This record gives sequence, structure tokens and C-alpha cells, in this order.
Amino acid sequence: MKTPKPTLLLHSCCGPCSSSVLEKLLPEYKVTVFYYNPNIFPEAEYQKRLTEQKNYLNQLGINLIEGEFDPTEFFKAIKGHENMPEKSIRCYNCYKFRLTKTCEMAEKLGFEYFTTTLSVSPHKNADWLNEIGESLSTPKTKYLPANFKKQNGYLRSLQLSKQHGFYRQEYCGCEMSKRAILNKVEKTQKV
Repeated sequence: MKTPKPTLLLHSCCGPCSSSVLEKLLPEYKVTVFYYNPNIFPEAEYQKRLTEQKNYLNQLGINLIEGEFDPTEFFKAIKGHENMPEKSIRCYNCYKFRLTKTCEMAEKLGFEYFTTTLSVSPHKNADWLNEIGESLSTPKTKYLPANFKKQNGYLRSLQLSKQHGFYRQEYCGCEMSKRAILNKVEKTQKV
């Protein structure tokens, strides 16, 4: 008799990042994706990324749970750190905010594990993500530590994005990261 795969709730920031992560997880886990990203700015960008995620998951036959889009919750989580640069405590607090909601949802729905696609990005700190996730683990729902960018995970996400014609965003998602990219572009154009 075949043993059922453990259940896993995967927090996903977008379709492109979820692509190589799902490729790694699906052979071992029964995955449901949790799209919880109230940090994304503006709302049109949020919707664009959500639509891309839905379309991809429909192709794969994977269930999606959409979290609430309430940017005021994100701003509460990063309060006092809004002007900090990328890869600072602002990002740490954003990770913690989204992973906390993912853990709560996973526990509420009876998932055995939870994790996030965020570590596939070279711009995200996998050590922080794992530290936060492990601190949130409960006896009922455990965090699956990962660094999905390893073993060419990020490169594979680029390949899969190209293969599927995914929309790939130019910034992490929040208003501050968008502003940082625009400032960088402006400086480059002035030189």
C-alpha cells in the first residue's frame, strides 16, 4: 500500500518563483499554494501576479488559497522601518509577517508542513526565512526549511518562466522596492 504524501502549504509570492519550487516539492509533498502578499504595490501589480499564479496552478492542477489583500496590515508589520533599504529589518519583518499568516493558515487547515517560495530569489535571505519559519513551527504544523535558490533553483525558475511565457516583475513587490528600482534607473539614465 502506497503511503500518502505529507501535506504542505506553500506560501508563494508569484508564479515565476513558484515554478522551480513546485518542481522540487511535488514529487515528495501534496502541495497547496497560499498566495498571501499584501505588501505588493500597487494593487494592479498584485492582481497581475495573482492572475499569473492562478493560470500556472490551473495548468498543474494545484489548489490555490488566496489570502486577504490588506496593505495596512503590511505597513503595520514594517512600521518604523519604511525607509530602510532592501535586505534590512524591513524585509525581515515582511518575511515574518507573511510566514506567520502562512503558519496560521496551515495549522487551521491541518497541513503537516508549510514553507515559502521566497528563498528561491537571490535577493532574499534564506537563513532569515528558515529562522523565522522554524520559530513558528508547532507540534501540529512544522516548517520545511529550504534554500530553493541552491542547486540552480533560481536559474531553473528563469528557464521555466521563459518556457511558460510568465510575466516577470522588475521589483520585489512593495512600494519601497519599486521606488528603489525607479531611483536606480533614474541614476543610470543620468550618467
